[in-house]
Amino acid sequence: MARMTSSARPLLNRRLAEFGTTIFAEMSALAVATGAINLGQGFPDTDGPEAVREAAVRALRDGRGNQYPPGPGVPELRTAVAAHQLRRYGLSYDPDTEVLVTAGATEAIAAALLALVEPGDEVVALEPYYDSYAACIAMAGGRRVPVMLRPHEGAFRLDLDELRAAVTDRTRLLLLNTPHNPTGAVLTRAELTAVAELAVERDLLVVTDEVYEHLVFDDAEHIPLATLPGMRDRTVTVGSAGKTFSFTGWKVGWITAAPGLVTAVRSAKQFLTYVASGPFQYAVAEALALPESYFEEFRADMLAKRDLLAGGLEQAGFKVFRPAGTYFITTDIRPLGESDGFAFCRSLPERAGVVAIPNAVFYDHREQGAPFVRFAFCKRTGVLEEAASRLKKLTA
Repeated sequence: MARMTSSARPLLNRRLAEFGTTIFAEMSALAVATGAINLGQGFPDTDGPEAVREAAVRALRDGRGNQYPPGPGVPELRTAVAAHQLRRYGLSYDPDTEVLVTAGATEAIAAALLALVEPGDEVVALEPYYDSYAACIAMAGGRRVPVMLRPHEGAFRLDLDELRAAVTDRTRLLLLNTPHNPTGAVLTRAELTAVAELAVERDLLVVTDEVYEHLVFDDAEHIPLATLPGMRDRTVTVGSAGKTFSFTGWKVGWITAAPGLVTAVRSAKQFLTYVASGPFQYAVAEALALPESYFEEFRADMLAKRDLLAGGLEQAGFKVFRPAGTYFITTDIRPLGESDGFAFCRSLPERAGVVAIPNAVFYDHREQGAPFVRFAFCKRTGVLEEAASRLKKLTA
């Protein structure tokens, strides 16, 4: 039998050696195997607006997008993205030179980092961070420098002194996420102003993941970093249809940025997927033009679900960090007499019939994330009620 390789060198590129199968795949498989309610992976269990789905069907039938769409994205969607940014935030972007459509936000982040980061460059990222960030920095040959969001008075907050201390002469880029997954933090105007001042002072680029922009609660406000002084021309803003319109399988994302940044990111993106999601791009263009009532009702529905699950988790004995944004709740399991999030999440399906995600997977400093566990509340109300009921077994 032929040998697969004549070398003892591992098959997997050493930059990716630390990344195995994602925790999402593991926990979703566990949910299927045990019949548990999956509150781990962040996807809705119902589709988004019927009008948007029908727009995709209409595009398919009319032959729009069934062949390769334009590399930058269909003009209708680029125009809709630019109109959305102007209407909501007063940010004016040229659809032809300052908007790029991607295969979801994940590709947008990957393409941005591959385009903008040289081997050896440092990338400062907020910790905990979505797991693809670390992998994308590694693929670009960069060095990630985590700055931790720490629990403070029932929420996770950014230490601005720690952020400033993390920036060195080797820092190329700041990678931000607000509203923040997994903690649910929404960076305040004061925090973002300090970030902007630091970026200008040290001449840094910023990639800002704003896919949960329409999911902010209570008194929180989503403020795009690009709106702040000096930031429009150094910021790549990432958006996505999946989180706002509940069609995560369509994989339609985008970036908005100054022409030079878009050109750079497109140079990398064209060798990833090249293009994707043709008919869905036309549907998302229509979705972005939905009346304000849709976005208000969407946010109100998620707020009610947040409070439902948060109340159930508190009754089950968790310490709950009620999120100001996103559709995730971070909890502390130490009041339950637990401290190992991995062990807790792997046993939770058998103990209570519910699946969650250990936050430690989002940390470089695993010990800091060990007692925290994340639950998703982007599910039907009845599912969340049943999950809350099952979790009461933990204190029975």
